[in-house]
Amino acid sequence: MKLLLVEDELKLGEYIKKGLSEAGFIVEHQATGLDGYQAMMSGSFNVIIMDVMLPDVSGFELVKNYRAAGKLTPVLFLTAKDELSDRVKGIEIGGDDYLTKPFAFAELIVRIKSLLRRANQADYQNTVLQVADLQLDILKRSVYRGETPIKLTAKEFALLQFLLERQGEVLPRSVIASQVWDINFDSDTNVIDVAIRRLRIKIDDDFELKLIHTIRGMGYKLEAQEALDVSGDSATKSNPSSAK
Repeated sequence: MKLLLVEDELKLGEYIKKGLSEAGFIVEHQATGLDGYQAMMSGSFNVIIMDVMLPDVSGFELVKNYRAAGKLTPVLFLTAKDELSDRVKGIEIGGDDYLTKPFAFAELIVRIKSLLRRANQADYQNTVLQVADLQLDILKRSVYRGETPIKLTAKEFALLQFLLERQGEVLPRSVIASQVWDINFDSDTNVIDVAIRRLRIKIDDDFELKLIHTIRGMGYKLEAQEALDVSGDSATKSNPSSAK
């Protein structure tokens, strides 16, 4: 799940981004209204978290224009403006929810999940993603291979969810980096390979059927069969030393 956060208070923005990332969300943070609006119009997000009192343009105005353009992504207003008239205005101009500062972080996460359910978005309708005997439950934040529970970190969970959502596709390291880590891929870094290796240890090492495959020179793929490289030979099997 990818979220857009438009918040001009940099420390608060980084705090929110860090907390939501640890909860398994992918978060893009924009600090001005204009940058936020450009991201809203050009990017693909599951929920937008919008501050109202931005330095260059009101969050209300941004969302009003966004809805006028026919965009339907759920919007959660996050603001210190707590007057009833402000809350009513926020909903009337196209907001889906309204949370005032200061707020409990647990409530923010609950509100986001509620918006995802209410929006009935295609990638949230089925909360259980599965391939072979591997199951990932988005709502329960649980992973199983058969009857065996698998404990993952928040980032490992996000990585596995992304692989499952795109199962059968060859995913370049650059795509994984941008979608799961929200960073530009640097060919000199092995962060993606290390993360895949750690995930393989938990997902594949103790099981006969290997699900995460390396496609030489191209990236990674998750599926319940042997992966083939472009020459037709069997690609690197799932073992911790193969992800280089």
